[in-house]
Amino acid sequence: MVEVTIDSVRVSLMSQHRIVVLKDLHSPRFLPIWIGPFEADAITIELQGVEVARPLTHDLIKALIEKLGAEVEEVAITDLRNDTFYARITLYIDGQQMEVDARPSDAIALAVRSRVSIYVSEEVMAQAGITPEPDLEGGGTAQTPDGTPEVETPEVFREFLEGLDLTGLE
Repeated sequence: MVEVTIDSVRVSLMSQHRIVVLKDLHSPRFLPIWIGPFEADAITIELQGVEVARPLTHDLIKALIEKLGAEVEEVAITDLRNDTFYARITLYIDGQQMEVDARPSDAIALAVRSRVSIYVSEEVMAQAGITPEPDLEGGGTAQTPDGTPEVETPEVFREFLEGLDLTGLE
């Protein structure tokens, strides 16, 4: 499994569909997943720390899980079949792990609320991930203060993503 972070949530200029872009934490690979507008808003609201007057659906799911004595351990994008992504939410309850099938958008919205890791299977990343060409990235790799390479969004891919963003959901 490949650990990822949410790079951005975008709106397509052509169709108004939303895309969540996941970024491999250890390489310059990205995984764009088309999602619905409500899930995109739910992810964005939590990432931006926006307070809502009443709980949204994903807030309710998190509250129900907690009230039942369970914890969200992680979420994973596990499969890609017929252009449809599949995900699972791993819960810990009464000393046991339980996996629940979910749409990736719902799993991601729950992950950001529960502050848990998001993973993508290597097979899915190989099928649908995007790795910009090394010669198109431009420039060298920056380093963090401890000397480890800092992987940044390659310029070509950044320009592509910025071209999709009309409403600034990032």
